[in-house]
Amino acid sequence: MTNSIEEIQDAECVFVIGSNTTSSHPLVATRIFRAKQKGAKLVIADPRRIQLVSEADLYMRQKLGTDVALLNGMMYVILEKNWHNPSFIEERTEGFDALKEVLEEYTPEKTAEITGVPAEDIIKAAEYYATAQTATIVYCMGITQHVTGVDNVKSLANLAMLTGQIGRESTGVNPLRGQNNVQGACDMGGLPNVYPGYQPVTAIDTQKKFSDAWGAKLSDQLGRTIPEMLEGLDDGSVKAMFIMGENPVQSDPDMAHVKKSLSKAELLVVQDIFMTPTAQLAHVVLPGGCYAEKDGTFSNTERRVTRVRKAVDPPGDARADWEIICDISSRFGYEMKYESPAAVMDEIASLTPSYGGISYDRLEGEGIQWPCPDKDHPGTKFLHKDAFARGKGLFHAITYQPPDEVVDEEYPFWLTTGRVFAHYHTATMTRNCPRLDAEIREGFLELNPEDANNLGVSDGDMVTVSSRRGTLNVKTTVTDRVDAGVLFLPFHFLESNANVLTNPAFDPIAKIPEFKVCAAKLEKAA
Repeated sequence: MTNSIEEIQDAECVFVIGSNTTSSHPLVATRIFRAKQKGAKLVIADPRRIQLVSEADLYMRQKLGTDVALLNGMMYVILEKNWHNPSFIEERTEGFDALKEVLEEYTPEKTAEITGVPAEDIIKAAEYYATAQTATIVYCMGITQHVTGVDNVKSLANLAMLTGQIGRESTGVNPLRGQNNVQGACDMGGLPNVYPGYQPVTAIDTQKKFSDAWGAKLSDQLGRTIPEMLEGLDDGSVKAMFIMGENPVQSDPDMAHVKKSLSKAELLVVQDIFMTPTAQLAHVVLPGGCYAEKDGTFSNTERRVTRVRKAVDPPGDARADWEIICDISSRFGYEMKYESPAAVMDEIASLTPSYGGISYDRLEGEGIQWPCPDKDHPGTKFLHKDAFARGKGLFHAITYQPPDEVVDEEYPFWLTTGRVFAHYHTATMTRNCPRLDAEIREGFLELNPEDANNLGVSDGDMVTVSSRRGTLNVKTTVTDRVDAGVLFLPFHFLESNANVLTNPAFDPIAKIPEFKVCAAKLEKAA
């Protein structure tokens, strides 16, 4: 997040797009409700009628995969009405003329044809956002999990810069991370192209710094993304895989292909706290400790680093993840010895500028938001106050591109996926919690009453839903939360796993799969 969670409650306009916030990030949702109580305009854009819509001043139900067009349409209106911020654009950005040229195509009427959102709603959304003194954007994986995910995010950045709604309190572009320490994993180099602190592996100075610190020669080649790893297993260029705290059999698109690829590994090691469907395929399973069984830190969605303290010992042979990793490294011949997790954090601070002032003794209480470059720095509440990291913010001229897979006569339904309030990701933990499992015990498929009537289907009936990748049976929930022609299927439930159906096509830059849209067909189960 460019800004902090608490700042949301003081925004004059909150624009939520591609985020079912009450379900997936309920603590963030409380700040949105507080903003609404203070008089903020709440604008929601989502193909599904989520709970927040009941509080919205404006709800836009865009067609799946049309986010770029919708945002371009809003920016067209902002320019036409002179609601943009010329001084901010002049002083702090570049590339504006190229963006302006592209936007000329996205009149409200043209945008309405693409997105299905009425032109008057596009105009009203632009007004609410651009004319507020402080407007904040909140988004989640409904924006990123597309083959145009990077374009979607860049378009949100365009919108914020066009109006100067960034670099101040209660503004900004604020992605909500999908799991509790995804931000921390990325910060620590859990990406194929960077070392900790997003320092490029291809930069000579960065290579030297880490090589000297670790006493090892390091590669200057980019690593592989998850889709590329699976491709490597398929073609034999990848022989072994180590999976830690991840369940790709259930969480990655095209489940049948994922299982087939993993089965080709000469060695598959899985380190986890439960025997997941992925762990069941492994040659070796290493039992890790859960959050309450180890010391460490989490870095959350607002860049806040907080302490995690061991409350109980791990059961049986389970151990803290860092201890397992150190042991494996040492057995490979590279001695990796730390006295404690605090010593690991000290090394992180010495090599990672944004974490330079963070240590365990400073993490008492509420933690610290990076960047925190030195021990006297209090942390950073919001980013880009006076300048962007690259100097001037760069506008990107982006045109709308349709999803990789669209409906046709054989597969006439749009299918999208997401989460429900009671379960977390692949439900590895939540379905092992009796109280949470009792809330929602099985999967379901949402379909519109019009479609249910046409198919002769009633609420609770079993249906067969298929895509070009697979077929599954699931119970129906007949509801107007989805539009006619659209289906929604949560991905938590292995027995009705949405990722049997989803499309493995991915964004060419970020390589994130298009979980949020594919073509499907539906019939009443025999």
